[in-house]
Amino acid sequence: MRKLFGTDGIRGVANIHPMTTEIAMQVGRGIAFQVKDMRQGHRIVIGKDTRISGYMLENALVAGICSMGVDVMLLGPMPTPGIAFITTSMRADAGVVISASHNPSQDNGIKIFSRDGFKLPDQKEMEIEDLIFSQKMEALRPVADEVGKAFRIDDARGRYIVFLKNTFPRKYALDGFHIVLDCAQGATYGVAPHVFEELGATVTAIGVNPNGTNINQGCGALHPEVMAAKVRELGADIGIALDGDGDRLIVCDEKGNIVDGDHIMAICAKDLLATKKLKKKTLVTTVMSNMGLEAAMARMGGQMLRTAVGDRYVVEEMRRGKYSFGGEQSGHLIFLDHNTTGDGILAALQVLAVMIKHDKPISELATIMETFPQVLKNVRTAERMNLDLVPGFNRTMAAMEEKLGNDGRILVRHSGTEPVVRVMLEGQNQATINDMADELCELIRKADVS
Repeated sequence: MRKLFGTDGIRGVANIHPMTTEIAMQVGRGIAFQVKDMRQGHRIVIGKDTRISGYMLENALVAGICSMGVDVMLLGPMPTPGIAFITTSMRADAGVVISASHNPSQDNGIKIFSRDGFKLPDQKEMEIEDLIFSQKMEALRPVADEVGKAFRIDDARGRYIVFLKNTFPRKYALDGFHIVLDCAQGATYGVAPHVFEELGATVTAIGVNPNGTNINQGCGALHPEVMAAKVRELGADIGIALDGDGDRLIVCDEKGNIVDGDHIMAICAKDLLATKKLKKKTLVTTVMSNMGLEAAMARMGGQMLRTAVGDRYVVEEMRRGKYSFGGEQSGHLIFLDHNTTGDGILAALQVLAVMIKHDKPISELATIMETFPQVLKNVRTAERMNLDLVPGFNRTMAAMEEKLGNDGRILVRHSGTEPVVRVMLEGQNQATINDMADELCELIRKADVS
């Protein structure tokens, strides 16, 4: 059983187990223990988002890593994909991200990248847990000049900005584009505006004044309606909303209509298919993606593979099957030909390139996919429950599935990052699936109370 790691690293309320300085220091020691071998000069990169709790967790991680004789390179506030890029670019042994992504400011988390820029696999995370709770590292304490040191990489943002600009076709520029950019008061505030401005766009930036407690608060990819309203107000060409750590993208068209991750994947997949850059003509996404995306891929002559929820599982399937493009409805978009993890800024650049290439607004491009009616509801629970033991749940769900037939589907799952059960239904009739979702949610609530 896992004690610390979930589907996306360790996450929880800052300063409450497991997101304490004591655990962070031990995690730092565990990562350092894993990477050490007979070579000299081991280095681990650490970056963070803009949460105030990042300071204490950063220092605890540094203490743990240095106590094992490994050096630390501190990047400061940086998007998660930027930390993955710097890890590989600097030939570091690992990269650590201090972020709770889209969660509220009181939460924080720790995500780990291997030296190849990919998220640490489950097995390696379990090894770190074993190192911590078995106390195998207690006797291993370098002394004197064998302890590690920490130093800052002052030009990390600049390196990442150059990398991002190089993913945009050199023959294109963003001259004439007016972009509303929402950085969610998060890690992209010091990167994203520069990228789009340096490529020629007029940028109206919002969510670029982080104060340590306002990350994701009424802004960014979780609240794209703010970006959309600003697009309508200013008559901008497109809205780009990122989340707190910069690995998600949600956009809106020139009319202020939201374009989610499924539509973005359809747009980009069509272009990749046309240029023969979509390997095996396959898009990898999760069980949460709309059935309309699957239908769109079939019409285009491609196919879609589904994985469990979580961008790490999308990436794992992409690597296993040697696929090049995948993502999630929530806006994690992975272009493996460019980066090793979801990257909101990079994905936005690819969308803009398609717009320029075809000389079409995003509203017209988004018509490639017709969304099936969908409802997603969350039920917060006191603790993780076995849904098979919820009275009447399986019987009710089976009857609903029979009624929907091939024209719909039901997915009920536990969140991997918070104490929530997510209930998702798709079908031909919005009212019908809304009623079904409410009925399932009520069964879960009653069981949780009892």
